[in-house]
Amino acid sequence: MVTGCTGTRPGTVAGATWPRRRRATVAAGSGFWDSMEDDVSLTIGLADDLDTTFEQLVRAHQDRLYSIALRVLGDTSEAEEAAQDAFVRAYRAMARYEPERIRELQLRPWLATIVLNLCRSRLARRPAVVRRQLSLDSPLPGDLEPRAEEARGPAAATARRAAAEEWANLLMTLPPAYRSAVVLRHVDGLSYPELAIALDRPEGTVKAQVHRGLAMLRTAFEAADRHEREEMTA
Repeated sequence: MVTGCTGTRPGTVAGATWPRRRRATVAAGSGFWDSMEDDVSLTIGLADDLDTTFEQLVRAHQDRLYSIALRVLGDTSEAEEAAQDAFVRAYRAMARYEPERIRELQLRPWLATIVLNLCRSRLARRPAVVRRQLSLDSPLPGDLEPRAEEARGPAAATARRAAAEEWANLLMTLPPAYRSAVVLRHVDGLSYPELAIALDRPEGTVKAQVHRGLAMLRTAFEAADRHEREEMTA
């Protein structure tokens, strides 16, 4: 999803061409970097050698950051730019951090915070009257995906896509605070403790935001469904 960075940015994301940072005293072989599978290993690698490991970070998280941005912004081009900018900001931040601070990072909520802040800035610059209709390349994941019968064929595929687009467009109508909470919990899959870190709110508050956001989604969906049935029977 993330294709690169241009202009005055420090390098390209997809190509992982970044300004060199002085290495720590430990250098590991390429097999070590290829074998890292989780964020704990990534933070250790980033602390030891930011430039070598940052490409691993991009590959591990670029799809989820794009997905978060897409669900919050509702625009594919803006989502790509926000995801790219998030990696640039993450790199610049870690380039200033001491190795111990990098090792202590919780990457999933930390990166989510960065991309959400960028999305909020973009939303704040939009005219108040703008309403984005989200065209999906894939169905909504997680609990937001409407579960229809597993019928096959073009008609069933069209129906599933229409249902997914309806849910996604309803998601765009939520106030930003509720939309962010629902996206991070039910699209990105963050745990509630991670969600509290990402949103910088108490865990009880983010739970309430998620539950309220889902309730608003269901209410909006039921209202739209009733309206559609009334139009059909009028």
